[in-house]
Amino acid sequence: METIITYTEGSARGNPGPSAVGVYITKSNGEVVHEVKKAIGNATNNFAEYYAVMLALQTLKQMYGDETAELHFEIRLCSELVKKQLNSEYQINEPGLIPMFIEIHNMRVSSFPNLAFTHVSREQNKEADRLVNEALDGK
Repeated sequence: METIITYTEGSARGNPGPSAVGVYITKSNGEVVHEVKKAIGNATNNFAEYYAVMLALQTLKQMYGDETAELHFEIRLCSELVKKQLNSEYQINEPGLIPMFIEIHNMRVSSFPNLAFTHVSREQNKEADRLVNEALDGK
């Protein structure tokens, strides 16, 4: 089964402050498949991290359609908190994150049966971080 690896990053300059997200999609061999960057207005870091994951799943669904059920997806993010919340290891204490958590959960159940969330270091997430900064800088 082919694995699609997606790096996500959400960041706010200030917390809250101007925010953006980056999504960097590769095949397991490292071949870049797609990049997405988007400024999302004022938000917290955690909101931006959730938004990035949600955008990643929406993008993957658009790209792969019904094939998402046949592929393995790994979403790598540097927010250990968000990873643990999405894996139901931690509670969500910020009410504003719950609608996105539900949206991500529903996408996972309906379209991504082979989905894993993995924590990576910031060093391993440079490309998604680059996309965030480009979006924040209007590039």
